Amino acid sequence: MNIVFFGALFLIMYFVLIRPQQRQAKEQQTMLAALKKGDDVITSSGIIGKIHAIDEKVITLEIMSGGKLRMLKSSVQGKVTVDPAKPPESTEAKKEEK
Repeated sequence: MNIVFFGALFLIMYFVLIRPQQRQAKEQQTMLAALKKGDDVITSSGIIGKIHAIDEKVITLEIMSGGKLRMLKSSVQGKVTVDPAKPPESTEAKKEEK
C-alpha cells in the first residue's frame, strides 16, 4: 500500500513541478538560439539593450549611444519591444489616471 502511495505522490510531483519546469527551460533555450543582431532584449539583472554582436556564449549589448556591455548569452531573460519615440511612463502617472 505504501508503494502505491509513493508512486502516486511521485506522479503528482512530476506533473505539477518537474514537467512545467522542463517546458520552460526548453522555451528559454529556443529563445536564446533565435537571438540575432539588432534584437532588443532584457537581461536577468534588468538591463535593456540592443544586441550589437553575438557569439556562441557571449553577447555584446549596446545599452546607450556608444556604450557596450559584454555578458553571457544565458543571462538574457527575453526579448522586449522598445519604442524610442515614446518615453516610459512612471507608475505614479498610471495610478493617477485610474
